[in-house]
Amino acid sequence: MAKRLTLGYSPCPNDCFIFDALVNGRLDTGDLQFDVLLEDVETLNKWALAGKLDITKLSYHAYTKVVPTYILMRAGSALGFNCGPLLIANKPYADPANEIKTVAIPGELTTANFLLSLAFPTLRNKVPMLFSNIEQAVLDGEVDAGLIIHENRFTYQEKGLVKVMDLGEYWDAHYHAPIPLGGIVMKRSHGSPLISQVNQLLRKSVEMAFENPEATMPYVREHAQAMRDEVMKQHIALYVNNYSMDIGHEGTAAIKGMFEQARALGLMEDWKHELIQNG
Repeated sequence: MAKRLTLGYSPCPNDCFIFDALVNGRLDTGDLQFDVLLEDVETLNKWALAGKLDITKLSYHAYTKVVPTYILMRAGSALGFNCGPLLIANKPYADPANEIKTVAIPGELTTANFLLSLAFPTLRNKVPMLFSNIEQAVLDGEVDAGLIIHENRFTYQEKGLVKVMDLGEYWDAHYHAPIPLGGIVMKRSHGSPLISQVNQLLRKSVEMAFENPEATMPYVREHAQAMRDEVMKQHIALYVNNYSMDIGHEGTAAIKGMFEQARALGLMEDWKHELIQNG
């Protein structure tokens, strides 16, 4: 009898690229079947707090809140250099910490918001909204600045907006490590053998996507909708890399380093659980 698992990830190009083979019948999953739900990352973060799904994409910031329930898979993560969120505005700011009064964020549980708290601890008037609405909120003057993620980093300049700070560069300059943005977690209650089986399938799905990227594009386009192919491919290239197949030693160190910063800021309890699935 098939075992069904609920699986949540975002409709963004990088997630659709990673999961295409796994969920669209191009990969033999044996006795496992996946019930897929696509939502924006902050919705997935909130669902993780409620323990809604068996397997889910979430922000690393959100993972700090759900460690007792979920364990991080070794495959499927988004880590890297020069891929962090951008703080953007209608105009340059000489002293953003004091001049910016309101900032739109893509969710309180996002890694983007965590990085903003590291870089600008005094920026407290934050307005959570759907990530895709942030550019327009800045253009309309609803907020002084916006924290953008995903494909918006490729489009904000076309709309006349300017970069205040690249928070990925900020992280790299201070911590000299790849920036952990999002990962795939699975409920610990499923046990190590099943978690390892799902991780192997996820890794194979990523490998198949790298081997034949054009095969993933119909699924990517289906959910990216109006996005240009060029932007989709830039998005995938930025967020999917060798860390997506396996976090590795460098990625593990970066994640643990981020969690140490979260503890230092009082954003995370000192959990005793293993953070990352054994290799």
